Amino acid sequence: MTSVPGRRSSTFTRLLRHGFTDPSAAERLLDLPELASVRSDPVLFDALGATADPDLALHGLVRLTEAQEPGERRVLLDTVVTAKPLRDRLLGVLGASEALGDHLARHPRDWQALVTYEARDLHPGVTEFERMLAGADDPDSLRVAYRRALLSIAARDVCGTTDVAEAAAELADLATATLRAALAIAEAAAPADAAQCRLAVVAMGKCGGHELNYVSDVDVIFVGEPVEGAEETKAMQAATRLAAHMMRVCSDTTVEGTIWPVDANLRPEGRNGPLVRTLSSHLAYYQRWAKTWEFQALLKARPVAGDARLGAEYVEAVSPLVWQAADRENFVADVQKMRRRVVDNIPVDRIDRELKLGPGGLRDVEFAVQLLQLVHGRGDASLRSGSTLDALRALADGGYVGRADAAQLDEAYRFLRTMEHHIQLHRLRRTHLVPEDEADLRRLGRSLGLRTDPVAELDRAWRRHASVVRRLHEKLFYRPLLDAVAQLTPGERRLSAEAAVVRLEALGYADPTAALRHLEALSSGVSRKAAIQRTLLPVLLGWFADSADPDAGLLGFRQVSDALGKTPWYLRLLRDEGAAAENLARVLSAGRLAPDLLMRAPEAVALLGDPEGLRPRGREHLEQEVLAAVRRAPGAEAAVAVTRGVRRRELFRTAASDLIGSYGTEDSPAEADPGALVDRVGQALTDLNAATLSGALRAAVREQWGDTLPARFAVIGMGRFGGHELGYGSDADVLFVHQPREGVGDEEAARAANTVVTQMRRLLQLPTADPPLLIDADLRPEGKSGPLTRTLKSYAAYYRRWSLVWESQALLRAEPVAGDEELGRAFVELIDPLRYPVEGLGDEAVREIRRLKARMESERIPRGADPTLHTKLGRGGLSDVEWTVQLMQMQHGWAEPGLRTTRTREALAAASAAELIPHEDAATLDEAWVLATRVRNAVMLVRGRPGDTFPSNPRELAAVGRYLGYEQGHVGDMLEDYRRITRRARAVVEERFYGAAG
Repeated sequence: MTSVPGRRSSTFTRLLRHGFTDPSAAERLLDLPELASVRSDPVLFDALGATADPDLALHGLVRLTEAQEPGERRVLLDTVVTAKPLRDRLLGVLGASEALGDHLARHPRDWQALVTYEARDLHPGVTEFERMLAGADDPDSLRVAYRRALLSIAARDVCGTTDVAEAAAELADLATATLRAALAIAEAAAPADAAQCRLAVVAMGKCGGHELNYVSDVDVIFVGEPVEGAEETKAMQAATRLAAHMMRVCSDTTVEGTIWPVDANLRPEGRNGPLVRTLSSHLAYYQRWAKTWEFQALLKARPVAGDARLGAEYVEAVSPLVWQAADRENFVADVQKMRRRVVDNIPVDRIDRELKLGPGGLRDVEFAVQLLQLVHGRGDASLRSGSTLDALRALADGGYVGRADAAQLDEAYRFLRTMEHHIQLHRLRRTHLVPEDEADLRRLGRSLGLRTDPVAELDRAWRRHASVVRRLHEKLFYRPLLDAVAQLTPGERRLSAEAAVVRLEALGYADPTAALRHLEALSSGVSRKAAIQRTLLPVLLGWFADSADPDAGLLGFRQVSDALGKTPWYLRLLRDEGAAAENLARVLSAGRLAPDLLMRAPEAVALLGDPEGLRPRGREHLEQEVLAAVRRAPGAEAAVAVTRGVRRRELFRTAASDLIGSYGTEDSPAEADPGALVDRVGQALTDLNAATLSGALRAAVREQWGDTLPARFAVIGMGRFGGHELGYGSDADVLFVHQPREGVGDEEAARAANTVVTQMRRLLQLPTADPPLLIDADLRPEGKSGPLTRTLKSYAAYYRRWSLVWESQALLRAEPVAGDEELGRAFVELIDPLRYPVEGLGDEAVREIRRLKARMESERIPRGADPTLHTKLGRGGLSDVEWTVQLMQMQHGWAEPGLRTTRTREALAAASAAELIPHEDAATLDEAWVLATRVRNAVMLVRGRPGDTFPSNPRELAAVGRYLGYEQGHVGDMLEDYRRITRRARAVVEERFYGAAG
């Protein structure tokens, strides 16, 4: 052949035309003397060209031919050329599976297993596979027989005689026959053990569901019972030895390779539990200790080997527990968490190639189908199938899933499973990753019938099907609710109202009947608004269900939609701006404060669609807006009404930003540093309240004096206001200071200043549904008995003669927030020597501060409050941390400039940097302060009113937990963490505050 140049060129071209990628190497193989009789046969070229990888198929054929005895070689090649069915099967396997080609090279007679291909051979079951494995009485002979049987399954698969579901079922039946053979080997090796016990092998997972992969762990559970007259302990030990031996037969690797790992980790207590349990022991565990995922796993349980009666008793006993799983507390939250955990654990560099576990992968289909089965299978036995595709078909027949959706999902699942099968078949390795090598992708694409441009066509088809799965996975669990109330598909059987209520209850809706009314109101009709709502609601329902209060989320969405539904931009924003709809769902279902604000200004929903829209505005920007609005207003009350409108909008902006930052989304992960989130909220609220006071001050002045007040006037923020640490429910603690303008007498200036203060407080206290801004001036000299405002000279005289140590301490957080800036700076210069006394505090002053703190602890905490959970006055709470930091500021602020700040965390960091407190202790105090602050913010966001303790209402408590990053059902962990963190902080306070040197 090689001696004729023209012939070589012709063969080269011919090989290229038939799909060979290395025609030169193929020519060399065809020149081998073993192929002399067939090298020119066009039938062979056509058959090789029809395989997934012609180069691999030819190479495998050469290896198989070389391994034959001389007399059998001719039989093989003649059969390949003349017998089309066998030729297609054999070359198809060789072109798809390098591993099976290796097997045939080692066992050259096994190709004859592909000869018989009659109708009875098309879909063998367990009995036929047991016959194929007959005589395999040791582990190696079982491995060889298993691969021989696998050849026939692979041949039917690659030739298209079976579809992917049938191939998966055949693989499960072969696994069943193999488990039985492996158990027989174990029993033959230990007849005394076999005589003592009854042992049943129950298949789980894909084997149990009749949908096994080519290479997969075979999940099992073992059930044992003593035979009559046997002692239970010894019988169970014997059963355990048999089970372990059976597992080794299948799992061990020898020169003949391995069959597959047998995995018993789905058993009660996993690896920590006994390998074999009695039936009663299994039931006791499931009834008392089992988690939701264990019942989900049992959905596919099927007896496959050993004592058939015991296996059937096991499945019959656990089945009622499986179908009651959806009644368990936190069922939906647990299932959702399981799915999230799987996706979260996929390495970032693999998630785009993950065929099984990634978004739009096989697990999304299985997850959705199983969830629907568990919810509706309680009352509909037709859904109780272990097979994903059978269950999906039953869900469609029962009206739980739309027929079109089920058909799309079925098609996508079959395609993805076929990809998975063919990826694994190549080297018989357990993998779910789409290969990166172009040759592997080409072979995979050709195996799926893609021939024009296999790599590009495969990528397009895969992405398209994955996209379908992603979309339907989000929709599948929720959309039938809409079909029930909106009657979207006339003539198609729909989810009944009763089934919809069951679904909503499983999702966590406390009042499913009301939820159905909301769905009907939102989605019924033929208007464009209803059509868009029907598109949005499936995903929104899922986001609501992922919150602590789905009912509130859905109700809030209906209220906002009723208010804005006729506004052209509203639904367009939710439909077209990816983050807007999810942000709205998170905000509406997180508590009362943000939805209440939104109900009074529904147009603020526009902020949710713009990343910049959630960024809090700075003080300068807010003051400009507020003062401009005051100038335009016709009177003081109108001016303050406009100012309140700005405050309402900005409160919503801050609350929404906080909630979305706390929850996090795929596109906007939760704030990594809770302290940064706290600081951002405190600063935003401080700036907002300062701008509000500036507006009220300007409105009060303009109403009586025009543009110029007879006195210079400044507002000094105190407490959390001055410390930039305001929470949503904080009052505005302030002092007022004034100075007569040139030519104005002291009395006239005082009257004007007092009138302004009175008017500001009146205007801000006018009845309104908005969260109030209460001005609290009780920290002024002489408290409630003293004048509301003083001159600088008056303040100086008071502080010089009468000031107590607690007043100096209170001044640590004094900072000008509104009014005359120069006067504000003068006030700060006046008080600095008081709050940062030169040489620090004397011993008596330190003792007085400690006495005051101890008295406050004993007298001010409310009766009956748990001191371990009171965020302000409780153990390790805000007061503990702040007083400890303030003591250091008063002792060392004169010498350490970093301590001269009104902000608690900033002062604590400065104290640590100056080595006034060990870094570890400072970190402990900071963590406790941040956590207590976040809890207070969460309480206000959730309840709509301030509070210093965790809510007692379970839903409100769960919502606080979600804000803090705890999954549903884990509020106990939240409370325990709070107690632990604050307990550690209190230990630092005991040492650093009460034990500190004077």
